[in-house]
Amino acid sequence: MTGNPSDAPPPPPTGAGNGPAVSRREFDALFATVRTWGRWTSADRGAWNRVTPDRVRQATALVRTGTVIPMARPWDTAAGPDNSKPALHFMSDLGDAEAPEPSTYKDFLAVDYHGKAVSHLDALSHIAYRGHLYDGRPAHELVDSRGARFGSVSALGCLVTRGVLLDLPAAAGSAWLEPEHAVHAEDIVATERALGVTVGDGDAVLLRSGSMRRRRERGAWNPDAASAGFHVDAMPLLAERGIALLGGDGDSDVRPSPVEGVHSPVHALAIAAMGVPLLDNLDLEALSTACAEAGRYAFLLLVAPLNIPGGTGSPVTPIAVL
Repeated sequence: MTGNPSDAPPPPPTGAGNGPAVSRREFDALFATVRTWGRWTSADRGAWNRVTPDRVRQATALVRTGTVIPMARPWDTAAGPDNSKPALHFMSDLGDAEAPEPSTYKDFLAVDYHGKAVSHLDALSHIAYRGHLYDGRPAHELVDSRGARFGSVSALGCLVTRGVLLDLPAAAGSAWLEPEHAVHAEDIVATERALGVTVGDGDAVLLRSGSMRRRRERGAWNPDAASAGFHVDAMPLLAERGIALLGGDGDSDVRPSPVEGVHSPVHALAIAAMGVPLLDNLDLEALSTACAEAGRYAFLLLVAPLNIPGGTGSPVTPIAVL
């Protein structure tokens, strides 16, 4: 389906803030409702098992103009309120470490990427809830100082599927969602209607809150304290739709967390319950512009993480092709 956000009424506002509050008992019941443990033989690939060769072929048929849009943020070596652990980049050879001809120039990269500044993929070994990884696997037995023996990023491999951009600011005719803005199930449905797209089985869903535009215009802030994202009451709808991947220009969780005693409840539901890997900290501004110009919000998505045996995730540059 195609559509233009200017041709449809904006979704109704659900009110500012990260609520409603959710008790731990209510959250545990929700966790049990969306849980898919025992569904797949290749359990450490989780919901990526939904992406069959047929779905890959269907996704490639979405390519019309051949426009390629990378969605990674720049490698950030500067400390800031949203980058408490800056990435490292320094030169290890300036043409003087080897024989003179040809001269060579080499650099070194290092990063603690599970934060708010690096575009990265969360594998299924990244999150445990009540001591269990996805599929009910005991975290203390399977993750140690050498890495993960279940749910590692190397087990996931690459993903090629249909991507769907839930561009809430575009649908509502605004520049961005303010930090602490919770996205609910009814917001997803209204945004689908406004943009002319429907999330389906095996899709990768990307939420644009407009945080990168806000950062560029207003400056950086601490997204651990306040960020737009999904409320946990949106997750049953996404589970029912059978998504394979969830991501956005934040880390998918609205913050502060609305759930008592759980700092990243959407992470827990998506990864540990549903087996859905997450893409965090994307720059979706160019994709938003391209989708609006094309009048469609579905595209071919490619995600190729580094092959890190035992890794709990990977820095990544996801690519959308329209």
